[in-house]
Amino acid sequence: MSQELAALLVKFGCPAEKAPEMAAQLEKRAEQLSVRTGRTYDEALAHLLNLMRQGWAAREKGL
Repeated sequence: MSQELAALLVKFGCPAEKAPEMAAQLEKRAEQLSVRTGRTYDEALAHLLNLMRQGWAAREKGL
C-alpha cells in the first residue's frame, strides 16, 4: 500500500523524493488516529489524505 499511497501523494503535489517517507508516516498516523478516535483505518487515512490534499492545493495557490 505504501507505493500506491506515495504515488497518490505525488499527484497531490508532494515532492517525489519525499513521497515514500511521507506515505509511511501517513500509514502510521492513520493507524494511531483510528485507535484514538474509533474510526476505521480507511476512514482515518482518507481524513489525513484530504487534509494533505487541501494543504498542497492552498500552497499551490499561494495561500
